[in-house]
Amino acid sequence: MAGSQRSGGNVPEADGKILYEIIVHNKYKKALEVGTSTGHSAIWIAWALSKTGGKLITIEIDEGRHRQALANFKEAGLSEYIDARLADAHRLVNGLPGPFDFVFIDADKDWYTNYAKALIPKLEPGGCITAHNVEEPRPGYRGRYRLSGTDEYYQYMKGLPEFETSIHPQSHAGVAISCKKKEK
Repeated sequence: MAGSQRSGGNVPEADGKILYEIIVHNKYKKALEVGTSTGHSAIWIAWALSKTGGKLITIEIDEGRHRQALANFKEAGLSEYIDARLADAHRLVNGLPGPFDFVFIDADKDWYTNYAKALIPKLEPGGCITAHNVEEPRPGYRGRYRLSGTDEYYQYMKGLPEFETSIHPQSHAGVAISCKKKEK
């Protein structure tokens, strides 16, 4: 991958592997990523989708990061599995038709809950919403990833009875996983 050293704002390899494993294990095919950055997480997601026959829509608002991501996708040989959009996710997410079976949120932390609210109706039963830089809130603890909005997001997802939500225990930077229960 171009610039394979981890640059600021990208997911570490351990977290990329978590995303890959979730997709392959569940045979997900319709993925959405909110916050492409330079494409490191999208490459992990697209690599998994290349195994399941799926496709990723990824959204980035910054033109420079978007251009770098496109170059990284091409270099990784995964461009055919990725629909990379240069857009404001605040607007685009609401208009996306779905359905999705896998979502990864790694954009503006204070908007995580808004993204979730917009995407939950578009998530298929058995699908998962994942989010980066999330820690389980603990009273009096100021963790490494206590970023504005991620606590609210985690509490919101934990409070939804149709989801099972947890933080992946091997995550290096707090991957929250919320899987929508299958209808009985």
